[in-house]
Amino acid sequence: MNDGLIDAFRHNAWATSQVLQICGELTPSRLATTVPGTYGNIIDTLRHLISSEANYWARLSGEQPSWDRRAEDAPGLTELAARNDELATRWQRFLARPFDAERTFAIAWHDGGIRDVPAGVVLMQAIHHGNDHRTQICTTLTILDVPAPELGLWDYAEATDRARRRVI
Repeated sequence: MNDGLIDAFRHNAWATSQVLQICGELTPSRLATTVPGTYGNIIDTLRHLISSEANYWARLSGEQPSWDRRAEDAPGLTELAARNDELATRWQRFLARPFDAERTFAIAWHDGGIRDVPAGVVLMQAIHHGNDHRTQICTTLTILDVPAPELGLWDYAEATDRARRRVI
């Protein structure tokens, strides 16, 4: 039922993992680099990306991750990688079961109001949000003259054997 979504969330986790690997090679001062037009510096963007994804997952699943997602901690790259792996597993488990994509959730809106938003839109926000912030990080890496990882869907499919070369 949710098979297509499983690939989308596997790509999401894989792409974040690729960015975390590249960022693991950066010095603390490079991780603190901020580029105009992006969320913030690299490490803060990664923290925001993963904590936001945990919030989307927790809202939809009614469960909590193993870490306190509301804590004012500043996890490093190793902890962020562990959290990304945990979220990947939790999304897999969530998407393995049927869910009501039209069930609504109260979401705080950018204008200060509250909107009722269906679960399907929350799922797409989790994917979109990750793509948006990974792109911002890759922009910053490019400005730092660090080769950005190839995060496209075809790259994911090839790297994870979801695309196989035809033998003729």
